Amino acid sequence: MSRTVEVDAQISQEMHQIYGTSDGIPPEELDPREVWWRDRYIRLHDHGYLLRSRYSPQWIPSWKTSKKNWRDAEDGKRLKFGQVIDATRTSDGKVVTLKRIKRERHPYEADIALYFSSDDLASHPANHCVPVYEVFTLNAEDDTFIMVMPLLRPYIDPSFDTIGEAVECFRQLFEGLQFMHKHHVAHRDCMNKNIMLDPTDLYPESFHPVAINLNKSYSGEAKHLTRTRRPPKYYFIDFGISRHYDPSDTDPKEIPIWGGDKEVPEFRNSNEPRDPFATDVFYIGNAIRMDFLRDKQGFEFMTPLVANMIQADPDKRPKMDEVVARFADIRHGLGQRKLRSRVVDVDEDLLERISRTTAHWKRRLRFIVTRVPAIPSPPSQVVPKNLD
Repeated sequence: MSRTVEVDAQISQEMHQIYGTSDGIPPEELDPREVWWRDRYIRLHDHGYLLRSRYSPQWIPSWKTSKKNWRDAEDGKRLKFGQVIDATRTSDGKVVTLKRIKRERHPYEADIALYFSSDDLASHPANHCVPVYEVFTLNAEDDTFIMVMPLLRPYIDPSFDTIGEAVECFRQLFEGLQFMHKHHVAHRDCMNKNIMLDPTDLYPESFHPVAINLNKSYSGEAKHLTRTRRPPKYYFIDFGISRHYDPSDTDPKEIPIWGGDKEVPEFRNSNEPRDPFATDVFYIGNAIRMDFLRDKQGFEFMTPLVANMIQADPDKRPKMDEVVARFADIRHGLGQRKLRSRVVDVDEDLLERISRTTAHWKRRLRFIVTRVPAIPSPPSQVVPKNLD
């Protein structure tokens, strides 16, 4: 069997374990991924984390004792990702995310995540690695550990309202990846699905952790503000295949491992070890290409930079220091009118365009009058003395 086939088989197996399958399983039955969490409900509670009622050993489906359809019941919703679940921290009532990780499969994930959550790095404003509150095991002999993180949302949800909001997002992402690289860490899977945002200020009343477009009570849509009014911080997640190199290793190489983005040019026709930092540059550039240049209008100013970042020859791609510097020039060259203009989906129809444009201009005029910045950024954090 060729190495490519072996890698594809391994990825397929891991994806099945992560996403699982619920085909043919009635909603009142937990699928195998959910059973894992249910079986640890009590031990997690003893450790300070309460899972939702669906995962209690005493769970009785709410629709069995009411006239409600299971589709409308909060406890009828399965996990989207089997290795990730929400929980309430009993000490303060905060909703957090728990991720189960097999150390044998991902031996460096916890160490890298905790490194960026250390006292020296955690408060640095350029650090955009997801904060880790705690890492623990439920069984000293078990190879599985639990990582506790904040509840986040996909970085493109809710939709961007203005070009300026997206420009701030790009700035944070470039800054965050540059920060990782300066600390000799290659993410190796920083594609769009591994970019999230902190929704705390955007969603003052929060949202349902699985059906994220619904409110916490599962009774209606989750209400949110705009990014201009409540600028979020963006985070990279999932360090499962990330690597932390010794500073003396100035030219590290890694055997290709396919992440979520299957378009990496250097992985397609060769299994030769490659520069993981150059691959990171491709990933983040391709995320912007797919989510903005391809699907939105008005981002033509990013085309030359993104084209350089995703070119086929990894040796010709810019380093993140160059990306950050070039983007700063691009950012400074954008006028107020451009920055406050609306982000337009390429596939929106006439009625959608009229409705969205009307709502946008109401907000836009209010922000101009109240002098809200066209490039909204989250509150600054204190920069520690040791930056490197």
